[in-house]
Order: sequence, then structure tokens, then C-alpha cells
Amino acid sequence: MGLLEDKVAIVTGAGDGIGRATSMLLASEGATVVLVDVNAAGLDETKAMIEAASGAAVTCVADVSDPEQVQGYVEVAKGITGRIDGFFNNAGILGPMVPLTDYPVDAFDKVISVNLRGVFLGLKYVLPVMLAQGSGSIVNTSSMGGVGGLPGQTGYSASKHGVIGLTKTAALESVAAGVRVNAVLPGTIKTRMAMAGAAGMDPAIVEAMMDGSTPGGRAGVPEDIAKAVLFLLSDASAYMTGIELPVDGGITAQVYPSPAALKQ
Repeated sequence: MGLLEDKVAIVTGAGDGIGRATSMLLASEGATVVLVDVNAAGLDETKAMIEAASGAAVTCVADVSDPEQVQGYVEVAKGITGRIDGFFNNAGILGPMVPLTDYPVDAFDKVISVNLRGVFLGLKYVLPVMLAQGSGSIVNTSSMGGVGGLPGQTGYSASKHGVIGLTKTAALESVAAGVRVNAVLPGTIKTRMAMAGAAGMDPAIVEAMMDGSTPGGRAGVPEDIAKAVLFLLSDASAYMTGIELPVDGGITAQVYPSPAALKQ
């Protein structure tokens, strides 16, 4: 029996990166996973990978910033067993990397819409299902940029700080009903989105910079985050709610650049 045997879990941003890796791990632990993304082709790829490993998944193309589409993926999940046991509220975008004074207003609004409004809407429409059934676990994706500044990433950092506020509020409002809400804080993770943020640079140099940003000299991979999410969604973390869990190789623990970074 897996940690999530016979459970139903939703994963937003499931078409690639951390969302895909987490979806695959949850499915391998017995969950039926509702895969949500705006990228239909990416969802189909994730679903095929899960099914090739004998897992179960259904896809739902949805924009997490749209209330009706969020309600749509919630209904898809409820239609499986009538329950929603786990929710990885993960979809997000990076936005432009420019100084705050040059940051386009429309880009700021877009990042906030996906990264913060999307998390809010997910909580708004998934929580009632879990509260009614008296159980469930939610993991929101914040970032190390949610507990500190990220020069050049105004919208992203602001949105991820907001996710932590939503997480703590939702956790306190839900704990008496048996529902848990936590946040995972990825550090430097090698995803397609992260690499795209360094467009125009030599990929080998970008990878070396990413590795050098961590005290241990190794940037994370999506599977590192997936394992933390599995823990928070499972009963192994049954007495944990309202926490911010860094999964960053020690980045948020350090004050000055690591020896690995200084060697670059």
C-alpha cells in the first residue's frame, strides 16, 4: 500500500517541472491525480508518463486565475470519488527579470494573477470540500523568494510572500475541522521555467551558477520538491499545519554566499 492509496489529489501546474514530478510521485503512491494546467500538450505528456508506470490520472485544462475554471477542476476531482484528499496548489510563472522601477504594470498584474490569485482561488474552492468531509491536506507553493527579496523579480517575490500569508490564514481557519494547509519553499531548482528566466545565456554557465548558489554546491531537481510535498500531503505530517518548509539545500539558512558559490 502506498502513502496515498485510494486517495484523490489535485496538482496544478502539472504539465511540467515540479508539478509533473509531484504528480508522478503521488500517483506512484496510490493516488488518482487530477492534472491541471493551461498547457494541454504538457498535461497529456504527464498523464502518459503516469499511466506508463501503472498510475491513474485525469487531465483538466484550466487557467488557475479564472474562478469558473478553478471550480471546473474541483468538480472533476469530486467526480472521481466525491472527495478531495490532497491538493498541491502549485501553478506559477516567473515573470520578467528587471528592476522594480522598470517592471511593467501588466506583467506585475499577470504574475500576481497566476501566483497569488490562483492560489487563493484554489483554496477558496477546494477547502469547502475538505471542510465538509472533515479531512484533507493542502500544500501551496511559495519560494525562498517568499521569505526574502529577489532583486529583479518584483512580481514573483511579492506573489510568493503573499502565498505564505494565505497559507497561514487558511491553516488557522481550517485546523479545527481536521484540514491542514502548509507551504513548500523551493530553492534553486533546475526546471524549464528557471532556465527560461536566463534566456540568452550559455546553459552550462547557468547550470554552474545555479549549483553554486547552494551551500552544498548542487541545485535541486523537481523530484526534491515532490518528496517534500508527498510528506506534507500524507499522514506522516499529520500534526503539521501552517508551516513554511524550505526545500533549498540550505539557501535560506545562510547569511553570506556559500563556499561553493565563492569558487565560481
